[in-house]
Amino acid sequence: MLRYFAVIGGAFVSILLFLLASASDNSGFFDRYYAWLLGLNAAVAGALLLLVAISLYRLYSRYKEGKFGAKLMTRLVLLFAAIGVLPGLVIFLVSVQFVSHSIDSWFNVPVEEALEAGIDLSRAGLDAALGELTVTAARATERLAEEPSGTERQMLAELVKSHPGMQNAIIVDAEGGLVVSARASNSGNLSADLPTREMMARAKSEVAYGAPEGGNELRSNLVEVPSAPVGPQDAASQLRLRVVMAIPEVVRPNGFRLAPRYLQLIQLAPAKLAANGETIRSAYSNYKERFVARVGLRRMYIVTLTLTLLLAVFGAIASAFLIARDLAQPLLLLAEGTRAVAEGDLSPRPIVATSDELGTLTQSFNTMTRQLSDARSAVERNRTALQNAKAHLESVLANMSAGVMVLDAEFHLISFNDSVERILQLPGMTMIGRKLDEVDGMQEFGAAIVAGFAAQSAQSAAGRTAQRTHWQRQIEVPRRSASLDDHDLTLLTRGSRLPIEGGSGYLVVFDDISDVISAQRSIAGGEVARRLAHEIKNPLTPIQLSAERLQMKLESKLVSPDSELLAKSTTTIVNQVAAMKRMVDDFRDYARTPPAVLHPLDLNALVEEILDLYLSGESSDIIHPQLALNLPPVMGDATQLRQVIHNLLQNAQDAMAELPPGGEAPRIDVITEAIHYRGADGGERMAVRLSISDNGPGFAPKILARAFEPYVTSKARGTGLGLAMVKKIIDEHGGRIDIHNHTERSGASILILLLKLAPTMQNV
Repeated sequence: MLRYFAVIGGAFVSILLFLLASASDNSGFFDRYYAWLLGLNAAVAGALLLLVAISLYRLYSRYKEGKFGAKLMTRLVLLFAAIGVLPGLVIFLVSVQFVSHSIDSWFNVPVEEALEAGIDLSRAGLDAALGELTVTAARATERLAEEPSGTERQMLAELVKSHPGMQNAIIVDAEGGLVVSARASNSGNLSADLPTREMMARAKSEVAYGAPEGGNELRSNLVEVPSAPVGPQDAASQLRLRVVMAIPEVVRPNGFRLAPRYLQLIQLAPAKLAANGETIRSAYSNYKERFVARVGLRRMYIVTLTLTLLLAVFGAIASAFLIARDLAQPLLLLAEGTRAVAEGDLSPRPIVATSDELGTLTQSFNTMTRQLSDARSAVERNRTALQNAKAHLESVLANMSAGVMVLDAEFHLISFNDSVERILQLPGMTMIGRKLDEVDGMQEFGAAIVAGFAAQSAQSAAGRTAQRTHWQRQIEVPRRSASLDDHDLTLLTRGSRLPIEGGSGYLVVFDDISDVISAQRSIAGGEVARRLAHEIKNPLTPIQLSAERLQMKLESKLVSPDSELLAKSTTTIVNQVAAMKRMVDDFRDYARTPPAVLHPLDLNALVEEILDLYLSGESSDIIHPQLALNLPPVMGDATQLRQVIHNLLQNAQDAMAELPPGGEAPRIDVITEAIHYRGADGGERMAVRLSISDNGPGFAPKILARAFEPYVTSKARGTGLGLAMVKKIIDEHGGRIDIHNHTERSGASILILLLKLAPTMQNV
């Protein structure tokens, strides 16, 4: 703000000096506006004084507060103020003495009488020129009155051409409208030169209207024409003469009378007369003004010099503040920048655009802060990248099916992913900060992990596993949910060392391979079944035939007790051979189940066909079918699905035999229904579900988890291949099978979901 006020004050000072230099040529004008000039300059001086007072107060406040740079600015202000004020005082005193003695000497020469004589001479010359133009106009009007109509333009053109200095000749009607005209090539606009009504009225009432125009100051001083109008362009034009005269009315031979007309002639005044008159008028005007205003001019000069001194003094002090601030600004910027850097603000400081050492210093400081800012930005980008990588890693770990745990050097759990809780069925937050062997149920798992890392360390120390960075082993962990099953989890566990904050730690990754082990057992069981079926079936037929032959040969040769014993023994052998054949057939069927041949199949019709065999006897009150109407057809192998339904119904009937007598009535529910499910692409699909439920004792927890594995059974004479075969058939049909015990009542349910519908129902 100080800089702007100083610029404005300097502009006003410049104007004041210009007015002072021009005062000698136009002292009357300045004397008339002396009060305004004095007030304006006094206002500027007062504004500069106020500005200086505010700046001094601010500098005093900074000095008292001990702010950086205040002392330097004080010294600079005092120095530059003294440099500006002292020379100004000397110049002021000399100028006042010079002005006081010079003004009186300007009016010692007597020129007033000579100037008045010159004015009279110029006035007489101007009157003579106007009289000649009036005579010319009178002659022209007489000729225009006598000549026939139509020759006016030619006459006017000859008139303009024959009189040098004639600008134009115009004939107008009584309303001032242009009738005909002629003009010189360098004349102005005719529409602006038309006579006014007042001119035509004077021309009609008098002999003619005549007056000088243009050169306002010269015309007003040389001639007495108070009513002479001046056109809008006359203020800047040369001095010229205008004559307006009425054309006499003439009656034509045919009795026709012309309307009233007026002739106007405009001619430039003689150039030499106008120039000499202007010179005399200017000299006389200047002399009069200076003679009358010599006292006021002296006073104005002295006051102006005083105001100039004040403006110079206040301007010098204001300039001192500006210069001091400009010199101290780089140091203040550096101090502010140092404080900002200490507070962590690395934004660029304003640069002082100078070529000296201070400007270079501020530029170097900005370069340093920019480099620091770039370094901090790089650190921030790296931190953001690390956070993004950490978030990505956490997202990957959260969506991994394998469990991941990070342990410290003392095997305390540091972090884990969601799969750890899902596989181990333990709340992970309860294990944070604890050793795994201290967690209930995790003793064996924790001990196995510690043993795995110990063995790896021992082998590394012996130099036998220099290239191996991890260990792997299969660990059995007891399940936590005993209500569902109590068989062990099989975890394939891998471990490796991991550098963590503050030292080293361990990374443990494990997968639940219980289903894989179960599938391997199923495959191994199928292979065992195939071999057993091959090895056992071969001697069964000879054994049966040999027993029957012994009975046939010896039965007639033995007495009653011995023949009965023979018959009983033979029957026992034949029955046991038949039982073994059935067992071998089960093994063969499980090992060599033919591939399913899928055709459109009505599941309700197949279920009804099978239920007809069970509803004919005592089972009619036990089995309760609930078959859905309009069930969509499925793609299936009728033979294999018939085997599945038979097997499940037989298992349900076997479960009914275990009900205690006098208890709840046995009941088997066979239900078919169409359901909707969401596919992998997000679209809604339809499927058919078959469920067989009973109210028996249900499956034992140990059997429930491994029910679909071969040789897992709770029956005394069962082979454990029934549900395994059912699972295999449903898998070949692309379906799903699930088994569970009822929670609110006794019994179990087996749910079969057939996903492949007939082609007409695929997109329903």
